[in-house]
Amino acid sequence: MTPSWRQISTAGLAETGADFPLFYTGFSIFRNALKPRRYRLQARESPPTKTPDQAKGTVMGRIYLKQATHRPNTDAGEVQETVRAILSEIEAGGDSAARDYAAKFDRHDGPILLSEADIAAACALVPEQLKADIRFAQNNVRRFAEMQKASLTDCEMEIVPGLMAGQKSIPVRAAGCYVPGGRYSHIASAIMTVTTAKVAGCNHITACSPPRAGQGIAPAIIYATHLAGADTIMAMGGVQGVAAMAFGLFGLPPANILVGPGNQFVAEAKRHLYGRVGIDMIAGPTDSLILADAEADPMMVAVDLVGQAEHGYNSPVWLVTDSRALAEEVMALVPALIADLPEMNRQSAEAAWRDYGEVILCGTREEMAATSDDYAPEHLTVQAEDLDWWRDRLSCYGSLFLGEETTVAFGDKATGTNHVLPTSGAAAYTGGLSVHKYMKIVTWQRATRDGARPIAEATARISRLEGMEGHARSADIRLAKYFPGEEFDLKAHPA
Repeated sequence: MTPSWRQISTAGLAETGADFPLFYTGFSIFRNALKPRRYRLQARESPPTKTPDQAKGTVMGRIYLKQATHRPNTDAGEVQETVRAILSEIEAGGDSAARDYAAKFDRHDGPILLSEADIAAACALVPEQLKADIRFAQNNVRRFAEMQKASLTDCEMEIVPGLMAGQKSIPVRAAGCYVPGGRYSHIASAIMTVTTAKVAGCNHITACSPPRAGQGIAPAIIYATHLAGADTIMAMGGVQGVAAMAFGLFGLPPANILVGPGNQFVAEAKRHLYGRVGIDMIAGPTDSLILADAEADPMMVAVDLVGQAEHGYNSPVWLVTDSRALAEEVMALVPALIADLPEMNRQSAEAAWRDYGEVILCGTREEMAATSDDYAPEHLTVQAEDLDWWRDRLSCYGSLFLGEETTVAFGDKATGTNHVLPTSGAAAYTGGLSVHKYMKIVTWQRATRDGARPIAEATARISRLEGMEGHARSADIRLAKYFPGEEFDLKAHPA
């Protein structure tokens, strides 16, 4: 009988791997890469004695079984100066300056704006199975975005008799979507950004992606971007691509909002342009946290941690648990799982786990939840019993994955929820990319003359108290016109 994941111990992997068919065969790790090892597995500890404050959850008794030695950061000063200079030169020099930077950094001498023929030729190169997978993912993202849009309803109310006020949702006119295409071809980012903009109702959507030297944009990215509804596909990456969308170069409408992930230069370009245009968020290195209790599968937890660590050398991954036995087993599994990755992925995951990975032991599930909220992770996975409790309790995360039957990778690629999410603790105050980011919630008001009367009286008195006589006179003139001959007390009444 094939053993369950839960039944497979670290010491037993080498013996049972040959009879374990559930993993993709490319993961040789599950058959022979892990050698039997000896280490001590302790029973779950009883929580330490708590002070009254600890019992209320205000102080956590966290034990770091593995603690990060680095904190994610960038060479902010140097990056800022470089980006500022490039943006200034492109704004002054227009199309030709953008082309110069594209030649320097993208090393691409093909067309900047893809024609219909270019798009058709690229789409023809995409295998049918990959097309089907992209259509499946795009359909899920589209339907989820449509549900989000339906949650926004226009409404109105009568504030006082004769005065109506309301709100309505209006999509921005032009969106600029950045689709990474350097180290990895982020097909899913094309789907996530362009599809949501299309559902929101933006009049024009530009998607830009860095071309590869001598090749252009990856055909699968072109297919996904075209399927999602981009009006223009631009073969340009980096700061120059962001600038071209923001400044409306190459005959494009200037973007009202810039969205999508990218490297530190792309992120800094968006940050610098924020205010002049809207942005989805200021993104840092991707991060992921797993909450796991004693019943979680150590192999599943370890694989999911490694899967997120491969993003980059500075991508933190964290395990928070109330089981020392689980924690130690996961820590024993991770190094060999990393070693079995392809070289580029292995190098990233190795550095991320070594420098930024953490394993935290808590006494109770409440302490686990509070720890997670303090970290405010971009991705939050729960592999623990009583999933409804966790869903209701947790409050700070970009996207939540409940149970081992789902995983961050699902949300990254095909579930339908968006993978452009807040990083670096920003989930404490904001959510990820959605239809709502492309929508402006605006208000309106309309009044009869009788409805305006009490509003004008209050406005005149409050304005004079504030010292804003011009505001007060805007109210005065209406009262005088609409109610001639009447006397009003419009003086300020200080406290």
